[in-house]
Amino acid sequence: MRERALQAVLFDMDGLAVDTEHAWLTVEHEVADWLGAPWGPEHQAALVGGSLEATSGYLRDRGNRVVPTADIAARLLTGMVERVRRFGAPERPGIRTLLAEVRRAGLPSALVSASHRALVDAVLAATGLAFDVTVAGDEVGRTKPAPDPYLRAAELLDADPRRCVVLEDSPNGVAAGEAAGCVVVGVPNIVPLLPGPARTIVASLEELSVPALAALVAAGVSNNSPRS
Repeated sequence: MRERALQAVLFDMDGLAVDTEHAWLTVEHEVADWLGAPWGPEHQAALVGGSLEATSGYLRDRGNRVVPTADIAARLLTGMVERVRRFGAPERPGIRTLLAEVRRAGLPSALVSASHRALVDAVLAATGLAFDVTVAGDEVGRTKPAPDPYLRAAELLDADPRRCVVLEDSPNGVAAGEAAGCVVVGVPNIVPLLPGPARTIVASLEELSVPALAALVAAGVSNNSPRS
């Protein structure tokens, strides 16, 4: 069974490790007002787990002002970083306990986010959560739902993606983990996640443990091979 032993646990950030989705909604709404664009939870739901660039383009297309996408992205990122520094980033239930258990088991961990490095660092500073490696959305050629972020994390940890468990809360993140060939556990937050042959859905990180994650890998829950 050693060839199917769990090698690493890869955590998403926004909505999975920390509850920043409500902060995102606030900042997106502020930027939407600046652009003269309608904005509500239904708009955010369409973008959960996506890239800063996708959100910026979505806002640009709905606004009444002609503003470069890069300027919109910069305003979104600055707003989120300032908000996290001022108000913190509430941790999702079970994240600290599970991360500590992963560490006690001698397993490496990664934080893998579609958010840019500036926000990842702000969240880490605000929470004190620590991972062996972190991968930000602006550090890979393609971010979620492409497999690149999770493939990069596995590479940094010298782990086989098929022996890594990805913990995600969004369809984009789940798609990225599955495309990387990882075993995926979905923990829905803002939007629902559908079950599938290569994923397990739970209500909270509090339902998970290292033995449970190891069992999923040993059972070969993911039949995927990493794909580009």
